[in-house]
Amino acid sequence: MVMLWTDALIFGLLFLVAGLTYYLRGKEHLKRPLATLRQSTVGMVSLIILLFFMTIGLLDSLHFKPHSSENTPSNNEIISVLDYWATPLREHAEKTYSEPFATTLYNKEMISQPDGSMRWDYPRLKFGGQHLEDDSQKLSDIIQKTTIGFLQGVGIFAVIIWGSRFKIKFNLLSLTFFVLMTTSTTLIYLSNYYHVFGTDKVGEDVFYQTIKSIRTGLVLGTLTTLILLPLSLILGILAGFFRGWLDDAIQFLYTTLNSIPSILLIGASVLMVQIYMANHESDFTSLVVRADIRLLFLCLILGMTSWTGLCRLLRAETLKLREMEYVQAAYSLGVKKHTILLRHILPNVMHIVLISVVLDFSSLVLAEAALAYINIGVDASTYSWGNMINGARLEMAREPVVWWSLTAAFLFMFTLVLAANLFAETVQTAFDPRRSQ
Repeated sequence: MVMLWTDALIFGLLFLVAGLTYYLRGKEHLKRPLATLRQSTVGMVSLIILLFFMTIGLLDSLHFKPHSSENTPSNNEIISVLDYWATPLREHAEKTYSEPFATTLYNKEMISQPDGSMRWDYPRLKFGGQHLEDDSQKLSDIIQKTTIGFLQGVGIFAVIIWGSRFKIKFNLLSLTFFVLMTTSTTLIYLSNYYHVFGTDKVGEDVFYQTIKSIRTGLVLGTLTTLILLPLSLILGILAGFFRGWLDDAIQFLYTTLNSIPSILLIGASVLMVQIYMANHESDFTSLVVRADIRLLFLCLILGMTSWTGLCRLLRAETLKLREMEYVQAAYSLGVKKHTILLRHILPNVMHIVLISVVLDFSSLVLAEAALAYINIGVDASTYSWGNMINGARLEMAREPVVWWSLTAAFLFMFTLVLAANLFAETVQTAFDPRRSQ
């Protein structure tokens, strides 16, 4: 087992959330918002989709070095559990572009004939549709294998429902789970025989690139939040509670930071990381480790430049709370300031923290795509939707147009961001005390 920096932070965050959930279970002030959240069909459907993406991201965060053998000598290759399960997709590379479900390359080439002559035609793919004797069989074969994959998903869904201890109601939630299950099994089964989303310029499977990009989006959304949250929470509450010179200093800090274009800070930081890794090549012998360090630093820089908005909100809310009657009563009774902060101020600003965290998640996922477009995002060897979109912008200028890489990245990123936004709206409605009446 190999533990990368981002892997350790991801699982650390997972255990932190699990511990916090266990600690907060049964709290009276959380029963109403949680009940509202459970009763929201849109919110629960969005949560199921988010959990589906997170499961894929966690599988891609379990890294290890494959065992060497006589045929495969030891090397520094690091793969994940998802890579291991998707070995056919990872290893079945073609020569160059091919369309979704194609059996030939996208461009014509000179092909050598058995008699030694040359023919100008579309070369046959090495892996995609290789089991077919003729292209006339492709449509019926795709329908047949789609049916098999769909029935596999139905079977798995039925086993889960039958083995569940809870009574499952057939509603929109179960329908969402059914669609996710059947779609996944269908795509997985078809990918054993075809490139369902085509291949890119170097012949790599686009479906494999797309599912590998899920982890990058989740890492940027969650780890960046983990970095910005302590800064926003501590500085915002301290500024609003103590006021005076401390408030002035914190306001000056985030006002100054907001005055610097964040794109310059990110670009300069990424350049510094590149220079450091170039001067210490012996410490980064694996491409996976190099890419992971750059991803971690990108999360760090995004967090350092994104905390100011939440800090302003928390400062304003704390200024209001410190004048409330129960806080003034605590002052009159001689309660210490740190006790007031922990027992009265902090619990009453957590709804703002929770809402802001969920809302910021989708914006951070989209920020990676924008940064990759100007080549200061994640490493070029890292699978990400931003890198896919950045590469696809040149492909869109080709004739004929290579459209499938952009479409696949857009569909997956759109699904994740839409689910996150809908879930954020539900959380905002459930936890905002002004809407509790």
